[in-house]
Amino acid sequence: MKMVFIIPVYNHPHYLNELIDHLKSFNHDIIVVNDGSNPETSQILQSIAQHQSVILVEHAQNLGKGQAVMSGLKQAARLGYSHALQLDADGQHCWQDIPKFLEAAQQNPTAMVIGQPKFDASVPKKRLYGRYATHIWVWINTLSLDIKDSMCGFRVYPIDASLSIMNRYRLRPRMGFDSEILVYLKWDGTPVINIPTEVIYPENGISHFKVWDDNVELTKMHTSLFFGMLARLPKLLRHHIKG
Repeated sequence: MKMVFIIPVYNHPHYLNELIDHLKSFNHDIIVVNDGSNPETSQILQSIAQHQSVILVEHAQNLGKGQAVMSGLKQAARLGYSHALQLDADGQHCWQDIPKFLEAAQQNPTAMVIGQPKFDASVPKKRLYGRYATHIWVWINTLSLDIKDSMCGFRVYPIDASLSIMNRYRLRPRMGFDSEILVYLKWDGTPVINIPTEVIYPENGISHFKVWDDNVELTKMHTSLFFGMLARLPKLLRHHIKG
């Protein structure tokens, strides 16, 4: 197994240096994707990229978190990595849990390892309820409860399986990507491992979730996946019966 970290970044300057310093202790390379950030964030990223373990990928304009992750995964594949641990740059994730994710991937190299968030009181209630709506859609579209939380950006991708999905389907480039790729991976038979992890909403955290635009995108995505599930229904049912 050859592991790399992937960090998608769009105007999240507050935790970058601290995060990169923490990741360096694991002796894995770090792919940072600058998704068209502002000059302040871009300058920090240029400075970070001076370190020999950091590979900087840059988008000339903002293309969306999903596209940033896909660019990172493609770069990881070109460089010969087999697995990529993704972390968000906004300070929400518990960095102390990284060894749990690495160990789970090491022991289950064909699996998709995803974070199962444990939220504290800082989570906005509207965001929390919205997540549950997405969870229900994902459970329906996979005919399974295996994916506990499809929106957590703390996860380990098996790169070959993920690239296979990216090459066969036109995945959504923004907020819908996190859930969409998990549904396709599940349809392909990729095992799923859920790792409970604490998630916070920092006081100076920056959210790029657009309530109207992103909810419309998510609704379209879930509807499309639902019809995809219906087309695959006999296959999915056979899989469950065998299971």
